[in-house]
Amino acid sequence: MDYSAANASLWNVVIQLGFIAGAILVAGLLRNNIKFVRKSMMPVAVIGGFLLLILKCLGIIKLDADMLEMIVYHCIALGFIAMSLRVTSGKKSQAGKLDGLKSGAIIVGAYLTQGIAGLIITIGLAYTFMPGLFKAGGLLLPMGFGQGPGQANNVGTTYQALGFTGGHSFGLAIAAAGYICACVVGVIILNMLAKHGKISTEKRTRTDDDLTVGFFQDKNEIPVSDSIDRLSVQLALVFVAYALTFLTTWGLTSSISAISEGLANTLNTLLWGFNFIIGSALAMLVRWLLDKAKSAKMMERQYQNNYLLNRISGFFFDIMIVAGIAAINPEELSGLWVPFILLCIAGAVLTWLYLATVCKAVYKGYYYEGLISMYGMLTGTIGSGILLVREIDPDFETPAANNLVLGSSFAIIFGAPVLLLIGLAPKSDLMCLLTLGLAVVYLCVMLLIIYKAKSKEKV
Repeated sequence: MDYSAANASLWNVVIQLGFIAGAILVAGLLRNNIKFVRKSMMPVAVIGGFLLLILKCLGIIKLDADMLEMIVYHCIALGFIAMSLRVTSGKKSQAGKLDGLKSGAIIVGAYLTQGIAGLIITIGLAYTFMPGLFKAGGLLLPMGFGQGPGQANNVGTTYQALGFTGGHSFGLAIAAAGYICACVVGVIILNMLAKHGKISTEKRTRTDDDLTVGFFQDKNEIPVSDSIDRLSVQLALVFVAYALTFLTTWGLTSSISAISEGLANTLNTLLWGFNFIIGSALAMLVRWLLDKAKSAKMMERQYQNNYLLNRISGFFFDIMIVAGIAAINPEELSGLWVPFILLCIAGAVLTWLYLATVCKAVYKGYYYEGLISMYGMLTGTIGSGILLVREIDPDFETPAANNLVLGSSFAIIFGAPVLLLIGLAPKSDLMCLLTLGLAVVYLCVMLLIIYKAKSKEKV
């Protein structure tokens, strides 16, 4: 094997990770030593991501776009698997019994709110100032803001084939703007809430009295002086769960393909794209099996360490955020500026107003954590939702971060009719108007679930 620099496949991943690591270190220095940067509450990972993006645009460094997308894809799943493996404490959870279900309704309701606004804008422009505009193009707003670049790319390409000139680039541009909105506007909102005393932006420095043995480990964990390092055990659990995620997803998609190619074209991309949900579910299964083995006296020790699992998830999320921002291609923001700007403004403002209203009904006791995390996800990606909530809930003590995963699981079910509407809208002008009306009706259904769904058990 050639170990020299000539072997690009051997060294490329090291070089790209080196760029990301260097950006994180420089960003940390900037935030710690420059007062206005520190007071801006811009997370270190975001600063590092934009540093790489600027250097890439200036041609100073060359980043591998495919490698960055791969890093983002895997780190999302690995981060959530690490979170899901954590041992639950005996403390009563702040989460309500139906928070996962209602979070799913909130997510799909946001898609519908964005879609309704998008259709009103594009239909309005098509009938007034831009008669040649593709009327269904407004549905790329929930695809870009709500679901991210993957679905924006897929739907944009489909719409381009149906007559939307530049639809592919327009969809990616919306997704890129949504991610920037999540990172920049989200941080501005954090500052505004902090200024009005709604949230605390000061991360409490732990004293020596706080750092007891109980902070770093639970009772009856595997000993620190064991023959294998405790961190190695945590990483082994994470990667075993991720390997099971691959095998499970591969098995599901292979089975679907064997049954129906048409169904496979619809579902397989969705399953691979949402692998972090499958990973989280399997990680919780692994956690449950370990708990049962311990209860049955098959194991004497607890293998998970919550402190290390928190650090592992934080590591993967930091890497994911830097890589995600650095992967943005500003060239995708060219063309169709009027609808693009109107859609982005509508997406940023209406998503906030909608979430600020509905989150009060669901996230009792952790309203701002739930609101901020949802806003980050529903304008960018699930990673940007994690990014924002970490500024006010760095140790994920509230259920806000987990609700992103649970809600996304329910959103797959609730969101099925939305995919039908996306396919219906471009059929004709009449179908586009019908889609707008059906979206309003379905939004009312989601609001009924958010406000009226109740557990049968007495709380």
